[in-house]
Amino acid sequence: MTRVAAFDCGTNSLRLLIADLDPGTGELVEHVREMRIVRLGQGVDRTGRISAESMERALGALDEYAMLVTEYEPDVIRFCATSAARDAENAAGFVDAVRSRIGVDVEVIGGDEEARASYEGATRVLHQASVPVEGPCLVLDIGGGSTELILGSTDGAVELEHSLDIGSVRLTERHLHSDPPTAAEVAALRADVDAVLDTCRVDPGLARTVVGVAGTVTTVAAGVLALPAYDRDRVHLAALDVEEVYATVDELVAMTVAERRALGYMHPGRADVIGAGALILERVLRRTAVSTLVVSESDILDGIAWSTVR
Repeated sequence: MTRVAAFDCGTNSLRLLIADLDPGTGELVEHVREMRIVRLGQGVDRTGRISAESMERALGALDEYAMLVTEYEPDVIRFCATSAARDAENAAGFVDAVRSRIGVDVEVIGGDEEARASYEGATRVLHQASVPVEGPCLVLDIGGGSTELILGSTDGAVELEHSLDIGSVRLTERHLHSDPPTAAEVAALRADVDAVLDTCRVDPGLARTVVGVAGTVTTVAAGVLALPAYDRDRVHLAALDVEEVYATVDELVAMTVAERRALGYMHPGRADVIGAGALILERVLRRTAVSTLVVSESDILDGIAWSTVR
């Protein structure tokens, strides 16, 4: 087996997976799976730059991760950065800082590669789902700065993908200025999402199965399941009634940030942006004909890890 350290640096979170992978059998033995909300993309939609405060948060988390990398001695390290690093004109400073701490180059991957990694991570575990999984399969990855829609087969073959510049952090900063957001703000955000989806190369209506990945979807899932505290095992491969998803989205959007933080399953760093992310989820699901949403904890991070041994 090959020991791999995979980093996923997005607009909202910085995550690390250290695992032993066997490409022959598809076995993954997990040693470390960590997530920190660092909000690297805070303000990037407006300014086009990573702020000094955001950089400091990200590098603080990275210093913790560097100790784990030293402890577990992976054979291969891959560090991928996505939307915020793609958009920020000063991303080179972040790239240099990562290299000095981890000893690897940051790959600022494009939206299409981000989409394919998400699809690989999600579809590798679909055979374990408790409900029938039929193709075409739509994998939906809602991030802080971008959202990926990927259509393909249940065995991992991608047919079409599109990365859209809508995400929970980006759209919160753009539209949701009140606490709780006003009806006009929510309507403007929905209209923005709908306009972007109208340009999407991927038609959600073609999907017979929809798999949602990443923090927005898993948090909404915890709400649908009424979990008293976040439970990764309960969320992973949960099959959710779409009408219950819509009801939970409406509840989350109507709450204040303080009310969301008080929810036992809510990560405090996600409470202020979950409303926008949940609305993206709702608008995409409205374009499908499915009655069930499958949720996967295996996502782009797992896809990045598997890419190193492919």
